Amino acid sequence: MKIPATARPSLLTRMRGGTGTVVFLLPMLFVFGLFSWWPIVRSMIMSVQVTNLVTPAEFVGLDNFRAVLNDPLIGTAVQNTAWFALLALVFGYPVPLLMAVIMSDVRRARGLYALLAYLPVVIPPAVAVLLWRFFYDASDTGVFNTILGWIGLGPVPWLESSTWAMPSLVIEATWAAAGGTVIIYLAALVSVPPELYDAAEVDGAGILGKVWHVTMPHLRSIMLITLILQIIGTAQVFLEPYLFTDGGPDNATLTVLLLVYNYAFANTTGGDYGKATALSLMLALALAALSAVYFRVTRSWSA
Repeated sequence: MKIPATARPSLLTRMRGGTGTVVFLLPMLFVFGLFSWWPIVRSMIMSVQVTNLVTPAEFVGLDNFRAVLNDPLIGTAVQNTAWFALLALVFGYPVPLLMAVIMSDVRRARGLYALLAYLPVVIPPAVAVLLWRFFYDASDTGVFNTILGWIGLGPVPWLESSTWAMPSLVIEATWAAAGGTVIIYLAALVSVPPELYDAAEVDGAGILGKVWHVTMPHLRSIMLITLILQIIGTAQVFLEPYLFTDGGPDNATLTVLLLVYNYAFANTTGGDYGKATALSLMLALALAALSAVYFRVTRSWSA
């Protein structure tokens, strides 16, 4: 049916309606730009300056980036960050999936188990660190060393050893963050048709067979998203190295973001914010490139 010309909104009316929408959006756009985009722009400006936010800034071009790349600690920080990400991927990534699969088969008190799994997420990080520092007491009477002593192992110098410090941080970080991913997997498992499990059981599939042939294919897209989120999150690890060891012992837990913090705040008379923002931008660009490559490679996998 053709709409009469008189019934169509005029161009002026449509422009007025669009103007009204823009007017309502302006406060939100202003707040978003002020607190999201302006800090990014400001960081880009600071990365080409020598500034401590006290004395007048001086434009130095790419000198900050060269100084960061020539810093003898940058290689150690990148290596430690990659080591943390690898350990978290090997040990921390499967844990939420296994917990979710186990809890999805529980018929009673599933909500209670989900609550207990999510509980570490809501514990304040400082409290969690104090708790785990107590557990990581390297003496024979430490909590973990006492447990190991019951089976004839230990004691382990958890945070005091360059070898054990990073795995210790990964264990705590996995405990603290796994709950959120467990809830995501549990929500995704609800969409798996129960008939598929029944059919797999009729075909003789055991628990592992049902997980591999039924559960995993349905969680593939979710797993790809959580994987890239974990890689990005572990590449920005700061809290655990800062609160547990402050980068020690012997820089064994010095990460990229902790090095950024040291550039900016280690000097009590005013840090070098130019180098700090330069390293931050380099990390952001590296993560953006990694994400682009990851999504390009896995585009067909999530189909």
